[in-house]
Amino acid sequence: MSPFLLTRTLPVDATEASLRADVLAGLSRRPRTLPPKWFYDTRGSELFEEITRLPEYYPTRAEREILVAHAADIATASGARTLIELGSGSSEKTRHLLDALPRLHSYVPVDVSESALTGAAEALLAERPELNVHALIADFTGGLALPGTPGPRLVAFLGGTIGNLLPEERATFLRSVRSILSPGDALLLGTDLVKEPATLVAAYDDASGVTAAFNKNVLEVVNRALDADFDPADFDHVARWDSDAEWIEMRLRARSALTVKIHELDLVVSFEEGEELRTEVSAKFRRDRVREELGDAGLRLDQWWTDTAGRFAVSLATAV
Repeated sequence: MSPFLLTRTLPVDATEASLRADVLAGLSRRPRTLPPKWFYDTRGSELFEEITRLPEYYPTRAEREILVAHAADIATASGARTLIELGSGSSEKTRHLLDALPRLHSYVPVDVSESALTGAAEALLAERPELNVHALIADFTGGLALPGTPGPRLVAFLGGTIGNLLPEERATFLRSVRSILSPGDALLLGTDLVKEPATLVAAYDDASGVTAAFNKNVLEVVNRALDADFDPADFDHVARWDSDAEWIEMRLRARSALTVKIHELDLVVSFEEGEELRTEVSAKFRRDRVREELGDAGLRLDQWWTDTAGRFAVSLATAV
């Protein structure tokens, strides 16, 4: 069996420190915000998996359709010998690519969760014992130091996750990705597309209330990690389309005036009735915008595939 290596570039206490910093910064000012990465504790991850199966939530199905239909095209165009997946989780998204890359030597999954990385690696190696897996415990938004693996390299950033970054964060992220690529290496990017607002809002405010539970779960994360006393029942889930920014915002709206104590931060936060806490931005894209942002980072958009309904796109961009 080929080797499985696990490298930690993220300090053991980095997650706790990052959460403390984000909560302190986001709740000490108005408008109040929390970044969406804190949704994904064990319960949050379970809820998101449930969301991906909801009839209203099309992105996961649409992206899977593209990968199934075009994995061979991606393999031919990239010629990848190393596949690097950012935010890999269970690595389910890239299995179609792994099957289609005949010359693949190494797979480098990158995630903040050690348990997710080891579980996914064990499952992959049971199916593909010849594959070299070098997992990285790292925060890909903070820059990456990659292992020495053969090129060409293909970096996969799927799921539309890039839409969770604000424009200046996206620019920084794409420049960071470009910095680790050599000419001829490529980025495979999943982007949700602009479409009618009703479809977009429904995807983030499903009739069965799963997304509402997912959104409110971030309060439980803060409660548990920082000894806070949020009551999720005090807040309503809100999903709103911003036509100017072309993104969906998820928010939590206070049902009445209330005060929350976050003991670990020695912080008291007061909410007025109707005041909102923004928990996620999910930008939607047009092809020209994707091409422009990639180009600004030194990446050339070479291939563009959409699902049959034209709801979601996967693009291949080459380092130039």
